[in-house]
Amino acid sequence: MLLQRVITASVLAPLVVLAIFMLPHAYFSLIWAFVILIAAWEWANLADLKSVIGKILFLLVLLIPMVLLYFWTQFLEVLAQLTNWTEIREYSGVIELLMIPAVLFWFWAMLRIRKGGSELLKLKASLSKKLLVGGLILVAAWFFLSRLMVMEEPEMTLYLFLLIWAADIAAYFAGKKFGITKLAIGISPGKTLEGMYGALAAAVVMGLCFTLYFGFSVLSIIDFVLLSVITVLVSIYGDLFFSAAKRIRGVKDTGTILPGHGGLLDRLDSLIAAIPVFYAGVWFIRWMYS
Repeated sequence: MLLQRVITASVLAPLVVLAIFMLPHAYFSLIWAFVILIAAWEWANLADLKSVIGKILFLLVLLIPMVLLYFWTQFLEVLAQLTNWTEIREYSGVIELLMIPAVLFWFWAMLRIRKGGSELLKLKASLSKKLLVGGLILVAAWFFLSRLMVMEEPEMTLYLFLLIWAADIAAYFAGKKFGITKLAIGISPGKTLEGMYGALAAAVVMGLCFTLYFGFSVLSIIDFVLLSVITVLVSIYGDLFFSAAKRIRGVKDTGTILPGHGGLLDRLDSLIAAIPVFYAGVWFIRWMYS
């Protein structure tokens, strides 16, 4: 199993790097949208949506906000021309406000799991509510990673991936070596507090290396390291959130598409939670020092 995971990661990691640095933004967003839609199909399985037609409709519904968000500026331009309300073009930046509910959701999920993770397994949510929650968090992950690519240099997007990968590896080995205290035994018995501390230590190291390499100021180094730690912390509980969904559904993995890793959601769970938090933090740091 470990060998399969290493082989799969060795193939996927270079592809991610190439996509970040070589693809135009539009193609990157398109490929990322395709990945998210596969993850959405897996989420529909977790939500216990059995109908194939229902799953296809779910994906089509998700495409509506994705297209609207991608063509947001053009959409406002069309409205301005149709209504003669030229000032509406000035509202293009309002789209940034979407980061607020996305970030609040993941902080709420983190606090809820910390307070009583096993209680999540007793929640009875309707199919429509499960699809709504999953759809929103997946669309948010697609939008803010695509936007990060547009608003920042490719190195920033690569850093986010490297940060989550490093944290995941550090958590695994720290947990194996020192793990004693369970983090959320009812949801994921294998995760420990010691593993989490290893992931947070990796976040500090990654943040320092990135900011020192690119010559950040002292204050911005502190801010960026703090953002890295917060991002990794949320990503850990994002992993637990999807683990809880799998336990409620009674499955071990979300799929079988990735040898040794399970489904796409099994591999993207941490990243999906991290993306809006990281994007919001980068935006806030840029705003503070602008």
